[in-house]
Amino acid sequence: MDFDSLVRTSGEWLRGSGPESDIVISSRIRLARNLAQYPFLSRADDVVRSEIEAVIREKVEDLPFPGSTTYINVDGLTPLDRQFLVERQLISREHSESHGSRSVAFGREENLSVMVNEEDHIRMQVIRSGFSLDEAWDDINRIDDLIEAETSYAFSEQLGYLTACPTNVGTGIRASVMLHLPALVLTKEIQKVFQALQKISLAVRGLYGEGSQAMGDFYQISNQVTLGKSEEQIIDNIQEVVPNIIDYERRVRNALIRDNRSSLHDQIARAYGILKNAQTISSEETMHLLSSVRMGINLELIDDLEIATVNELFIHTQPAHLQKIRRAELESGERNAARASYLRQRLGGGIAEQN
Repeated sequence: MDFDSLVRTSGEWLRGSGPESDIVISSRIRLARNLAQYPFLSRADDVVRSEIEAVIREKVEDLPFPGSTTYINVDGLTPLDRQFLVERQLISREHSESHGSRSVAFGREENLSVMVNEEDHIRMQVIRSGFSLDEAWDDINRIDDLIEAETSYAFSEQLGYLTACPTNVGTGIRASVMLHLPALVLTKEIQKVFQALQKISLAVRGLYGEGSQAMGDFYQISNQVTLGKSEEQIIDNIQEVVPNIIDYERRVRNALIRDNRSSLHDQIARAYGILKNAQTISSEETMHLLSSVRMGINLELIDDLEIATVNELFIHTQPAHLQKIRRAELESGERNAARASYLRQRLGGGIAEQN
């Protein structure tokens, strides 16, 4: 696999061109499926895992991925390459850290990927820019039907699709929306959002899903229940809730501009200045500062930078991407210096004058 070619591009979901993309980074739908004739992976030895991988590969390679299809044997990759794919949102951390025969297939736009032998035999996902759950569902439902037409899924008339984890039994669906909520974080209103979501059984996770921290003020809102509801009901539930969060974030942003314009402008200007001039900077600080800059662009306090560039920098300044860009394995201190250098290279111009 030529990872250098991936470094020079970015996925469709980072382009900031979808609906409500000032606040909604992406919409994603994942489906968990298992083959009827094989045991779950927790009961499969390496020989069985290899057989499952070979069977699914034959089906997946014929799928109509947008553009050319890339198929990668994950078990043959270095830890750095696996981390790169995690940062790219093409595989999960669990898939990276697992063992035995496992793989991933994805298209040129990177909005469709299929993990083989993750927690389940098949974990497919569609990820789209902005608030686009309906489009993501249409895409993944079509791919799921194509695979199911060629094989037999583990399915129960009473329970639905059978999965390794009981929380996925039923539809096997995880629908999520990644939101950028810096104003709610800044004003500490975010806790009210968490409490409201918990009451209606929606989960809140960080940038890389379950167990990850909410770096850069990014939060993934997703369903927790898959049993007893249809895919459409699960998606509709999220689509009813997310607009309220979007509206809340916008109202708080507008209040900050109205009541604390000078202070907010100064915070954003300082963040932009540090990113353009720092000689060493950590990944965590970079995410925090880029979050302020991204909000500044949307509030028209920065006029010489595109949202798509900032979205890309969130990913390209992560440790594995940075090392791929430098074509060298770097220690923590070296990465901090390389990250600062990369940011200085990518960011030019200045901040808009205050009106």
